[in-house]
This record gives sequence, C-alpha cells and structure tokens, in this order.
Amino acid sequence: MSSGQAPVSCIPAASKMSKAKKVIDEARELQNPELELADKGVTSFEELPGLLNMFNITRITLSHNKITAVPPGLANLVNLEIVNLFDNHITELPVSLSQMPKLRILNVGMNRLNVLPRGFGAFPVLEVLDLTYNNLHEKNLPGNFFMMETLRALYLSDNDFEYLPPEIGMLKNLQILALRDNDLIELPKEIGELSRLRELHIQGNRLTVLPPEIGNLDLVSNKAVFQMEFNPWVTPIGDQLQVGISHVMDYLRSETYKYVYNRHQAAKGPPLPIDGEKKSKKLSRAR
Repeated sequence: MSSGQAPVSCIPAASKMSKAKKVIDEARELQNPELELADKGVTSFEELPGLLNMFNITRITLSHNKITAVPPGLANLVNLEIVNLFDNHITELPVSLSQMPKLRILNVGMNRLNVLPRGFGAFPVLEVLDLTYNNLHEKNLPGNFFMMETLRALYLSDNDFEYLPPEIGMLKNLQILALRDNDLIELPKEIGELSRLRELHIQGNRLTVLPPEIGNLDLVSNKAVFQMEFNPWVTPIGDQLQVGISHVMDYLRSETYKYVYNRHQAAKGPPLPIDGEKKSKKLSRAR
C-alpha cells in the first residue's frame, strides 16, 4: 500500500463521519434547531465538531450509533427539549443532564446502563423518560429518581427489576408506566395512587398477585391499556384474565380478592426462579 493510500476499512467510517459533519455544518448555516444524526456511525461526540456550541438546538437525534459516553457539556445546550440516544453503547450518563432547564424527552433505551448518576431525578420539566432495554434494577436507582413530578411516561421494560420502590406513588402526573419483561416478583400498593395512569405494561414478569389498590385505577376505559399476560398468576387472577381485563379489575376490587391477597402475603414463599428464556435474554443483552 502506498504511503498516501487510506486503509479500505477506514473509508466507511470516514464517510459516515463526514456525513455527520455535513449535517452539523448545514444546521449551523441554516440555524436549524433540529439535528438528525441517526445511524451515522458516530462513536464519540468528538466526531461532532462544534456541536456543544450550538446553543440554538432544541432537538438532537443520535439513535442507532455506537456512542459509549455522553459529555457533561451536552447540558450546556440549554434550549434542548428532546434528546434521543436510543441504541448506542452508553454505559453511564452525566448528572448534568438532569439540570437541563427545557429537556422534556430523554430516550436512552437500548444501551448498556447498569447505574444512573446520583441526583439523576432533578429534571425540572422532563415528561418522557425511556430507559428500556438496559441493565437497571431497583438497587441502582438514585434516591431522587421518583421526584420527577412532571413525568408523564416512564419506560423501564427489559431491565432487571425484581421490585419497584414504593416511591413510584410520587409520580402523580404519570400516565404511562412500562415494566414489561423484567423479573418483578411483586408491585407496591402505591401504584394505586397514580390516579392519572392510563397505560400499565407488566407482562412477562414473575408476578403471582397484584395489590388490591390497582383496582383504584382507570385501566379499562376506551383509551386505557393494561397488559399483564405471561406472568405465573394465582388461579383466580388467571381465570379472570382469560375472560378479560375488566373482569380482573372487578375482581381486584372485591372483598374476596382482598382476602386471597392477604392470605397470599402472609404465606409468601421464596420467589420463583428466572426461567431459561429470561436468563438467555439477560445474557444476550451484553451484546
């Protein structure tokens, strides 16, 4: 190979990087407040020259890249309202993100997060937080995680939760709670305090009973969604589920069920083991 010739393997990466630079240059020239950088082969914010000085940006999409780290300086873009980092290789987030004054939507689903920074729940106006398909569990949530009073949608599906802290009841504006495909053994009664909740996704866990307080929620109206399949329910809940969600909700409100629930809680045995399919899913997540 001649000294001036680039290795063939470098060409695609360089070409994708130049595409990202071109998008940034055009946005700067046109004063475009939205940056679309999905699937550009980006591995680092260092490949995005000048981005952290574009203070007019309101939306940035960096999904389907290979970014491993988010610089604290991203928080200096104080006009950002939407940050989409879905499907990258991010292992940790800077706490500075939670101080962004206008951030409404943060999507860090399909990454490699197994911990969130201390103080992460301080977002002043966050409405949608997507943490789907990471490696999070109840022991590595920061103490103020459930203090995001403005939160309307919280996506925690495909993680490693066995329990949900009772502080979930503090998210008074929550309308959507997704907990599908975790390892949940039980849910806290405080979910029944989320009076605005209209979507609850708990399918694919290890739940056998539900707290009767869930009967307080409106999860059977035309616009409501309640998904609870693929759990090892006690027989009475399983029987009602075969007839329909409205029958489950009626049953949760009954005195009969309160008796069943209290008896079950008193005789609680060890949690069921994680089945083979779930184990393989957890291992494959390491990617």
